Amino acid sequence: AAELGAHAVLALSFPLHPPGRPEKSRAAELLGAGAPTLVVQGGNDPFGKPAEFPAEFSAGGHELLEIPYGDHSFAVPKRAPLSQAEALGTLVEGVASWLGKPREC
Repeated sequence: AAELGAHAVLALSFPLHPPGRPEKSRAAELLGAGAPTLVVQGGNDPFGKPAEFPAEFSAGGHELLEIPYGDHSFAVPKRAPLSQAEALGTLVEGVASWLGKPREC
């Protein structure tokens, strides 16, 4: 991202690894972005749950926003204790807040 002149990276449902293959992690791609990064990830995403992101991801300006119960498309099960609208509201509010943060250019 930094090589392209990006000031920040927003990754929605980043495919951290193929489903069921956490050993094939793509975390290095995010860690090497060279720009502040926000990853919005569903809590039940088969391509990588928030807990599967490496601890060092939180360092260096990287942030992770979990959409509880969400899958790779942020869909939540009907039995979840929050509605689909609430889940998408969390996404929109979180991204808007992150976009509004001052950054060095």
